[in-house]
Amino acid sequence: MLRGAGAIAVSLPWLEIMGPERTAHAQPAPAKRFLAVYTPGGTVMDRWRPTGSETSFTLGPILAPLAPVQDRLLVVDGLEMKSARGEQHQSGIIAWLTGSPQEGSPNGYGSGPSIDQVIASRISAGQKAKASIQIALRWATGKSHGLLSPMNAANFEDAAPHRPIPPRLDPVEIFTELFGTLNPGDNNDAARRLARKQSILDFLDRRYAALSARVGAADKQKIDQHLTKIREIEQSLSNVPIATSTCKVPMMVDTSDYNPRTGLNSSDTGSIRDTSTDAAIPKVGKLLTDMLVMALACDITAVGTLQWSDTEAKHTFPWLNLSEHHHFYQHDGGFRAAECESICNWYSKQHLYLLQEMEKVDMGGHSLLDESVVFFGSEISDPPTHSKTNMPFLLAGGGGGLRTGRWVRHPGVPHNNLLVSILNLFGDARTTFGDPQYCTGPLTNLT
Repeated sequence: MLRGAGAIAVSLPWLEIMGPERTAHAQPAPAKRFLAVYTPGGTVMDRWRPTGSETSFTLGPILAPLAPVQDRLLVVDGLEMKSARGEQHQSGIIAWLTGSPQEGSPNGYGSGPSIDQVIASRISAGQKAKASIQIALRWATGKSHGLLSPMNAANFEDAAPHRPIPPRLDPVEIFTELFGTLNPGDNNDAARRLARKQSILDFLDRRYAALSARVGAADKQKIDQHLTKIREIEQSLSNVPIATSTCKVPMMVDTSDYNPRTGLNSSDTGSIRDTSTDAAIPKVGKLLTDMLVMALACDITAVGTLQWSDTEAKHTFPWLNLSEHHHFYQHDGGFRAAECESICNWYSKQHLYLLQEMEKVDMGGHSLLDESVVFFGSEISDPPTHSKTNMPFLLAGGGGGLRTGRWVRHPGVPHNNLLVSILNLFGDARTTFGDPQYCTGPLTNLT
């Protein structure tokens, strides 16, 4: 590294002056972006599970909408969420990203951080405008009355005491916070970050020249070529406005018919019959997805979480001709497998949209999805029994060398092992995560 003023540093190519050049071994670059996507209530396993072999498989009816991106998926089958100890739904959403049991059930939280926040501390905090973004829709519509509780908390701070992080709910407020001033010429954080990139060599003063005077002809040529490449990058940046072909402000839609705080009026026993807000879920979900993708593409953050409702999921699905809430079809009204399948299939269509939008974003010769890891999960596997075996987990993307286009089975293996492996994809070398009694090491066969 060649260090200049402040915290500015530029990496150098290998030079003869540095000693014998070591043989390079190609290692996958660490993943650069992480998304966690939560859907409530598990699945209908015999309609979710693929058929076939690891590399030649057919997605089940629930996952079938994801067929266009099957080569970007890693279907992780058979894991058991052994660390989910406590109330049936609550312990599941708490353990999903933390690998820690619920403490003090039914009103306690977990005892550790969620992996999204650990990743954010590593790749996003202090480097992006926001360390992470947590957003949700149709959230806290039951007993929690629109408030943060163990029934709806998925994200927990990296630092002790690992407090829960509530998601943002209002699509208008989220849009304004993320993109309200993201326009060419604005004097905002994004513009200042771009200006710093444009003048990075100026921060190095004459140190490049001083180094060139000390080295031989071959090294001098390497340094000059390196300098030229950096100048070329800077010149290309100087002609790019803040809103670019990569970083686009999402198209805002009218959300006046959507009340993000309906849960504040919820009852302890029934669903909320806010039919207008329920009917707006598809368009609001699309908007939140667009904002999350562009928050990554615009380098506002590198880490995000999207919750499609919470563990109670007490909202209806009028666009699917389902007039009862999701929890009713899971078990409140007896297990209704056909209705649950219809809901889960619709969520798969939303996952497809997310992944295809990430695939469209060109990050300079590769897509946003290529450098990312997306983790899709739920708090239980089987709705009528609340079982947490055979968890319906999916990974997507190519970050960290994740090897997709496969269906892998790890029956009975604790899901904490998967959490460790996800951290490993981001360059974190730890071998355990969450409660150690429920972790036996990194999951094999991800890369």
